[in-house]
Amino acid sequence: MRKIKLIALMLCLVTCALLLSGCHGAKESTAFAIPDTFDASREYNIVFWQKNESNITQVEVYKKAAADFQQYYPNIHVTIRPFTNYADIYKDIITNIATGTTPNVCITYPDHIATYLTSDNCIVPLDELLTHEKYGLGGSEVRFDAPTKDEIVPQFLAEGLVGGIQYALPYMRSTEACYVNKTFVEKLDYTLPETLTWDFVWEVSEAAMAKDEDGNFLLNGQKVMIPFIYKSTDNMMIQMIRQLDSGYSTDKGDILLFNDTTKSLLMEIARHAKSRAFSTFKISSYPANFLNAGQCIFAVDSTAGATWMGSKAPLIDIAEEALVDFETVVMAVPQFDPAHPQMISQGPSMCIFNKEDPQEVLASWLFMQYLLTDEVQLAYSTTEGYIPVTSKAQNTAAYQDYLSRAGEDNQYYYDVKINAAKLLIENTQNTFVTPVFNGSASLRDAAGSLIEEVTKGTIRKKEINDEFIEKLYSNATSLYRLDQISVTSTGKADLGPLPATAVTLLTALAATWLMIILYVSVSAVKKAKKSK
Repeated sequence: MRKIKLIALMLCLVTCALLLSGCHGAKESTAFAIPDTFDASREYNIVFWQKNESNITQVEVYKKAAADFQQYYPNIHVTIRPFTNYADIYKDIITNIATGTTPNVCITYPDHIATYLTSDNCIVPLDELLTHEKYGLGGSEVRFDAPTKDEIVPQFLAEGLVGGIQYALPYMRSTEACYVNKTFVEKLDYTLPETLTWDFVWEVSEAAMAKDEDGNFLLNGQKVMIPFIYKSTDNMMIQMIRQLDSGYSTDKGDILLFNDTTKSLLMEIARHAKSRAFSTFKISSYPANFLNAGQCIFAVDSTAGATWMGSKAPLIDIAEEALVDFETVVMAVPQFDPAHPQMISQGPSMCIFNKEDPQEVLASWLFMQYLLTDEVQLAYSTTEGYIPVTSKAQNTAAYQDYLSRAGEDNQYYYDVKINAAKLLIENTQNTFVTPVFNGSASLRDAAGSLIEEVTKGTIRKKEINDEFIEKLYSNATSLYRLDQISVTSTGKADLGPLPATAVTLLTALAATWLMIILYVSVSAVKKAKKSK
């Protein structure tokens, strides 16, 4: 019995060691080499992880894409696993890298890929695949009408570069939009400018806080009014910094976020949070819910959430009797310099995980290519305010017809949704992305936390001053482990911060390892005493 226990413990020890090495990227795998020919005589099972916003139409688009793809490649079977958010995909990938059970194709973000890359040869570089004569984009042996590399919008393609290497391809693109209750703006005797400015939004928001003697807001006659609500505060901070040409980070991972410009922005945000003219999704709830109930004027969210915005939106999360009728206008996020607008480019990208069998990787690449075809791009983009990532799809007669029919109904041709897509198409040249490195996902989280903590601080009656901000900077640096990002001369961070789940796993494994060593040591001592 004792031997059995010892063997079991040793097996556990080996497992722990493998998990530890996998999580830290020390476990090496073979680099992918493109096969000369795809072996069509074999059967392949490809696992695809994707994310949707509980939109059944998007789920059906993915299912149809997998089924249609199999008509071209009957021997490649695609299993789809849906997730409700990118954070869960990120955490599960970190865990699955350690156990060697990653999916084949994954919807993700370049910030996340930078962390995955700490495990050697985990992600397949795409540079050679993109232009391969036979199996590259639009290659001679590809059985469907795929776009060429040149037909992917250059700004969107560049977002998948990590350390100068193409590790991801764009799938869909969105930006942030400000969904405005124009009816309320005009009721306050203001006129919407051609481009929203921060000063205008703050001024109108404060004007909307006036109440009557019963405590009802004069603007809507209700007890609730939050004029300005921002969904993604990380994007809010990043865009404000970019518009002011202030520091965020370098391409190599140097952290520049904690500066005087950021401090002045936080002070201004705190002033409006104190009057309750401003709040965030994490503190209050979805901007769309307040907007549609006549309790918000400026609701900032992704263009990918356009079908939830407006009193006639096809997707609504509040009771019908709570809806307030108003005119919804889709505008770019507020700017400091309207003549030189800056807005973030975002949206899902795709990557391929390396496997021992290069034929399986090639099969995965073929499926990923199929997701860039006109059929898939148009089908998915029309579900929300996304836009196709290829000029090929954007220029099709079908897509141009779709854009021209805004407002014909409140479902497929919902005007707010189509106007959100047009906003990005018209501003593609004004979009930007943040530098990608191992730890950039944590930096993004830290940027948003600054706004969240300042807003919470005002609710808790704390004084937002220099001392508060400096402590906030220190806490964010520690919490998100920004002081542990080590940058090499090539610009690739060595390890950087891991997600909390990975940290917990490593801690548990380390504790298990120590207990095993202690058990083995005590057993050895007892055995030695008995032998005397």
